[in-house]
Amino acid sequence: MKEKLATLEEALAPIASGSTLALGGSLLRRQPNAAIRSLIRRGIKDLTVQSWAATTATDMLAAAGAIRRFEGIYTGMFSYGLAPNFRRGVEGGAIAVRDFSETAMVARFRAATQGLAFLPIKTLLGSDIARHNPEQIRPFSCPFTGEPLQAVAAAKADFTIIHGYVGDKYGNVQWPIVRDSDDIDQMIASAATRLIVTVEKIVPHEEIKRRPTLTYIPGNWVEAIVELPYGAHPAACDGHYDEDDVHLTGYLERSRTPEGAQAYLDEYARSVPDHDAYVAKVGGLAALEALDVPNREQTHA
Repeated sequence: MKEKLATLEEALAPIASGSTLALGGSLLRRQPNAAIRSLIRRGIKDLTVQSWAATTATDMLAAAGAIRRFEGIYTGMFSYGLAPNFRRGVEGGAIAVRDFSETAMVARFRAATQGLAFLPIKTLLGSDIARHNPEQIRPFSCPFTGEPLQAVAAAKADFTIIHGYVGDKYGNVQWPIVRDSDDIDQMIASAATRLIVTVEKIVPHEEIKRRPTLTYIPGNWVEAIVELPYGAHPAACDGHYDEDDVHLTGYLERSRTPEGAQAYLDEYARSVPDHDAYVAKVGGLAALEALDVPNREQTHA
């Protein structure tokens, strides 16, 4: 088996401005925030972002002026309210948005997984979502029954970034026995052309083999895997740690203005050379461990 272990900078090096980027995570869980800070640090721009229930990662990219177009079901800050930088970008015309329902976005990723140009759905019939997006949602008649259907275009991305739980040096990624499951990270990963995975912990391959049924992303899908403890901070990684309420509240307060958002990015993304420096900046591992879910090591037992 080929070893896929890399540094974050090595893993993200192929991503260039103008790319289409699919991001994993659901709401305030497993957002690939460390990877996004690295892209912001490099000055990556002009991205088309495909996501599921987007929060911090997408909002930081919006604050950096890095998003040209967004395709997904939601962008906000979940229980914290709206995503201020994303909303500002949309309202100002800097970000074009193509909305999809959950079922439609699932169909788009499934189509990419199967190597198809589209999949049929019914759920957007009669909706304004379809009316405003004729380039990716098109009506047609079922060739067997004649009933009206819609074709939704496959979600094809140049690169996909997922933040996961644990993995090995070969790129096999496992989820814990106890986890939240209202997300489609496995489907997003299976649809990927070039998949980059960051994980909380790299474990020996022997540990992966002990529980093979927990492997939700097999190594043959993965281009590079990176060990990044607290790589979702200030969001949560379910089963490992909760979101950082103090940091998120401060982020939203500063993001009330474009100037405040830029100051935040200057402090926590552009001025720190790597993830280790970011961890030190937010108080070090000792401070972050206060967010840990009790007995988190047992979630993989």
